[in-house]
Amino acid sequence: MLFPFAEYWWAYAAFTGLVLLLLALDLGVFHRRAHVVSMREAALWTVIWVSLSLLFNWGLYEYARWAFAADSRLMATPGFDPQAAASRAGLEFLAGYVVEKSLAVDNIFVFVVVFSLFAVPQALQHRVLFWGILGALVMRAIFILAGAVLIAKFHWIVYLFGGFLLFTGIRLVRDRGVEIHPERNPVYRLFSRFVPAVKDYRGSRFLVKEGGRRYATPLLLVLVVVEATDVVFAVDSIPAIFAITLDPFIVYTSNVFAILGLRALFFLLAGVMEMFRYLRVGLAFVLCFVGAKMLIAEFYKIPIGTSLAVVGGILLISILASVLKQQQEDKAL
Repeated sequence: MLFPFAEYWWAYAAFTGLVLLLLALDLGVFHRRAHVVSMREAALWTVIWVSLSLLFNWGLYEYARWAFAADSRLMATPGFDPQAAASRAGLEFLAGYVVEKSLAVDNIFVFVVVFSLFAVPQALQHRVLFWGILGALVMRAIFILAGAVLIAKFHWIVYLFGGFLLFTGIRLVRDRGVEIHPERNPVYRLFSRFVPAVKDYRGSRFLVKEGGRRYATPLLLVLVVVEATDVVFAVDSIPAIFAITLDPFIVYTSNVFAILGLRALFFLLAGVMEMFRYLRVGLAFVLCFVGAKMLIAEFYKIPIGTSLAVVGGILLISILASVLKQQQEDKAL
């Protein structure tokens, strides 16, 4: 059962307009000047974005409850419960949001490496992440649309998605000690080969004009790397959200809200990422779980509440294990 108005284009347009308004306020009002984002500021914005996500989740549930109850055709269906249907929609959004937010943490690992490798000044990192996330929203929308169309026409592709997630989860555990080299990204190498660029940063500018010719700054090259790596992450995350729900509106909105708070979460966690050494292992198990869920969906559908509990439990265990390991090492010093 689809969420009310999930089949209407104007619902997606209205939601996208709301997101663009929030982003405009973020960059144009609250972060007009480039500055180093403090831990306190990052924590505040993380709370704001999470609160907005939960507020939207509550509004989605309340609207679904009203809309289902007002639909005479659904109410005439024997055994239909509008309260249960609305609760399912709300839990699907929450589960999708938690899964996507969890997988987004893996982006932070790469962002830390990218900014360190290219020596991006802290005051400029916010600008790169803003435009990087804006580009990610566009790419996620394209990926979600393509995924929804493929699943609608070729249901067997669900098994392909599930197998891919299992493979990705196993690979993530296997390669957790392998160093990341963003400069080897083929998109970056192609871009740096054909686009003339200056060697030093020029404030927050992506392009500069010298001698009547335009040049890219290192900041633009970093943005290209961020966008290119997000395509890889989208390939993992989009099948994961389709394991939670096939409702395109819930898939899109939960994915977008998970990405919106990624920038603030980066500044909150960037300095302490090394403490959470087992977090990537936890994320790998999350991918394996949702992949297995897709593979057995035809035979047994795992309840949304159970999925939410399993994902939350995996993340909690990985975080606690990381903290305990760090404490043991600190005592041994």
